Amino acid sequence: MSNSTFAPLLRLLLLTVGLVAALVTGGCAGLPSRDPVRMNVVGLEPIPGEGMEMRFRVKLRVQNPNDTAIDFDGVALELEVNDRSFATGVSDQKGSVPRFGETVVSVPVSVSALAAVRQALGLIDERAASPVPYVLHAKLGGPLFSGMRFTERGTFDLSALDKPAR
Repeated sequence: MSNSTFAPLLRLLLLTVGLVAALVTGGCAGLPSRDPVRMNVVGLEPIPGEGMEMRFRVKLRVQNPNDTAIDFDGVALELEVNDRSFATGVSDQKGSVPRFGETVVSVPVSVSALAAVRQALGLIDERAASPVPYVLHAKLGGPLFSGMRFTERGTFDLSALDKPAR
């Protein structure tokens, strides 16, 4: 192929790439801004496990402060305690969070026996240094690019475990 034949193809390619970049940039700028969706842990229930694992059902409250509903298809989460991975879980639950509304999503999580022992040994040394920090990483799946990721940080107060129940 000679340079005279190659030059128009190169110009056409550059023009096409430029046009696609302009459309993508303009398309993203035209999307309405959304307020961040909130996700909070609201419950934890034990469920049957297999072998040397512990299983729990984590209940998450998802709050939508926007004026359009959010459809989701799948949930994934990871819980870190004391900067160490502790529990992970996924659910293929589908649903919708209504506009200016909320919904509770349940996700079964697994805790390996090794992770539980490692955390217990770490907490024995740090019991007096309560509260214990945790980080919850979660993802609501959605169509194409509309999946949403969340991070919630908090602490567990272990000093309450030393007090007798009333």
